[in-house]
Amino acid sequence: MPVAAPRQRCRGWRPSSSAMTRLMLGRTLERICKGVLLLCLLHFLIMMILYFDVYSQRFDLFSRFNNGRNGSRNSSSSGSGAGGSSNASVGAAGSGHHFYYYNLSRPNATLAAGEQLVASAQPEGSQTPSPKPLPPCPDNPPGLVGRLLIEFSSQMTMERVQRENPNVTDGGRYTPPDCRPRWKVAIIIPFRHRENHLKYWLHYLHPILRRQRIDYGIYIINQLGEETFNRAKLLNVGYAETLRDGEYDCFIFSDVDLIPMDDRNLYHCYDQPRHFAIAMDKFGFRLPYAGYFGGVSGLSNKQFLKINGFPNEYWGWGGEDDDIYNRITLNGMKVSRPDVRIGRYRMIKHERDKHNEPNPQRFNKIQNTKNTMKKDGISSLTYRLVQVKKYPLYTNISVEIGKPPPRPMKG
Repeated sequence: MPVAAPRQRCRGWRPSSSAMTRLMLGRTLERICKGVLLLCLLHFLIMMILYFDVYSQRFDLFSRFNNGRNGSRNSSSSGSGAGGSSNASVGAAGSGHHFYYYNLSRPNATLAAGEQLVASAQPEGSQTPSPKPLPPCPDNPPGLVGRLLIEFSSQMTMERVQRENPNVTDGGRYTPPDCRPRWKVAIIIPFRHRENHLKYWLHYLHPILRRQRIDYGIYIINQLGEETFNRAKLLNVGYAETLRDGEYDCFIFSDVDLIPMDDRNLYHCYDQPRHFAIAMDKFGFRLPYAGYFGGVSGLSNKQFLKINGFPNEYWGWGGEDDDIYNRITLNGMKVSRPDVRIGRYRMIKHERDKHNEPNPQRFNKIQNTKNTMKKDGISSLTYRLVQVKKYPLYTNISVEIGKPPPRPMKG
């Protein structure tokens, strides 16, 4: 009888390398799909939470609206039932004139502690409610951005600037609606043939000033004619003319080609005369010398009168800002400045204007400030007002300021 051959032990199946690769790839794709699905579920959950949060706030707002309206109706009907004739005319069902006011200044936010959202009827006739006084504006406005990106490559138009600043009224005036500023500021710009620079200045400064909660008006003092330019005299004219237009107590004098690079450089007055433009790009963002007071500066009405305003006899470029610095120090005041990191400015590059050549007499005049400041200044200002025209973004004041006296002959 033949003997059966011994059975061989079955060995496990081993997949090939290509099959192993496909298996690993499939598992990887499966894990990726699960991760994507998990992220989608998480995103959906977050969106539902936000949706119900907003929905609950809106539901709370409408419920408060209805409660306020019902309360107003109840109060008016109870007043009528009591026989009070004055209450019957306000909010009565038959009057047909209801004006409700609500505190909706913070949409999608809950009310702070102690606040109530209550409807109130506007009185008619002689009954006028006393408006609630506004709180003082904060020293550090909460909406400031800090360091700004300033560029002049994009094309700028007045129409664009006007669209960007709908809350600015005719003449370039603005008042914060939610607080009471300490100062009423007139911003004065000496001007001639700088229309393109003015567009960029308005484009950047209007939003900055509004974020700073400044009550301000912008005044362009335009020197007519082609006689030698006189920056300081135009600033004196601006001071005199702005006081005719409003009750200003702070005056900021700015060149039209200087743009602040940080909105924390607050454009209002201080206890001492203020020099804002302390770090211009053309000077390597450094103060060129200790007595420099050019570019952008500010004085209160009291400080301006104490130094008799600015000199009128600096015709041409240079010297007037040093004379103003001398007037400040000679009258016992000191110049205050912001931090150098905040007082940075960019200048719009341009060629020097015609009829604004360097004044060769400026150095002699600066040395005689002590002798001339009492008789040369706002007290001796003369000019001819030609036109005052209010534009949507600024007030233009065109003047004739004369011409420089003839220079003494040499020899």
